[in-house]
Amino acid sequence: MYVEKKKLKPCVRQLSLHTVELESHQGDDSSDQEDGVDLAKPIKCTCFYRRGKSHDHITDYIMPTTYELKQQIDDDRLLVDGTLSTLEDGTLVRSLEGLPLEGPVLYVGYHMLMGFDLITMVTQIMKERNIHLRGLIHPMVFKNLQDSLVDTQMFDKYKIMGGVPVSSFSIYKLLREKAHVLLYLGGVREVTYKVTLQGEEYKLFWPQRSEFVRVASIFEAKIVPFGVVGVDDICQLVLDSNDQREIPILKDLVEKATKDTGNIRERDESELGNQDICIPGVVPKNPGRFYYYFGKPIETAGKEKELKDKDKAQELYLQVKYEVEQRLAYLKVKRESDPYRYLLPRMLYQASHGWSSEIPTFDL
Repeated sequence: MYVEKKKLKPCVRQLSLHTVELESHQGDDSSDQEDGVDLAKPIKCTCFYRRGKSHDHITDYIMPTTYELKQQIDDDRLLVDGTLSTLEDGTLVRSLEGLPLEGPVLYVGYHMLMGFDLITMVTQIMKERNIHLRGLIHPMVFKNLQDSLVDTQMFDKYKIMGGVPVSSFSIYKLLREKAHVLLYLGGVREVTYKVTLQGEEYKLFWPQRSEFVRVASIFEAKIVPFGVVGVDDICQLVLDSNDQREIPILKDLVEKATKDTGNIRERDESELGNQDICIPGVVPKNPGRFYYYFGKPIETAGKEKELKDKDKAQELYLQVKYEVEQRLAYLKVKRESDPYRYLLPRMLYQASHGWSSEIPTFDL
């Protein structure tokens, strides 16, 4: 294990904070310690473990423990049950059977407010199909920001479940390793949409062009477009970045956070290249549920030469975008007929049918 001297103090400090949290989680009852102790968590969340001179988020990643995975699945138990996928023959099924078991696979879809969809999606796929999805997320999650009002431990779950800082190199390396990769092209713009503009809840904010199609074709990766809805049934956005810039104290915090985290799209001349980093102000609602719809996998095998042509690659890119939009539109309509859309009916159903029972949803 290598630890550079100049990085030792912040690393040990973070490790100590996680250890204190872990000890408080255990409590005073020694009988609970065996189940509650998970020393792997503080090591993983501080990137303390490494095989070489610097930590590699791909090769140095440690899979979640049984305790960590169970804890996350339990947290999401009443949120995620409406999952649909598409088989090779186009048949829509109420399961994840349509997801390819063999990699490389690239999942491309919509990113809900505050990224609530990421962890629930990763754990659901791992639970049902034993597929470990590596999510590509903003590098700020991995930064040890000093003097920040945001508790950086809120990002721990993204690290534990296999998050990787998004970059072209990360996509290339993961697909080369035949991994299942989760890519959100809308990024920050989708997770912090504007409350003042109607219809932004499920609008895709994607770049005009993307290189992921040609990278996927190099490794003959399958592309799975997907849509997810439900965050608007969990919370209501009341304070977006535009609103926060109108309040002097919050304006300074937004500007500092944006500067500290850096801009990963600084070369993009559209609005995607000029995004504020902030924590949107939300208020809770009567909790609904998340609905996921995975489209039919799109093959790139044998198309590497064809997709080297920019126009052909753009056609496939627009096809993927269209498929995601169609999945979103379908779910927004169908959830209206779900009798168990909100929390109370779901709790009553499980109270009468058993807490491990699957909660029904809308008819296909």
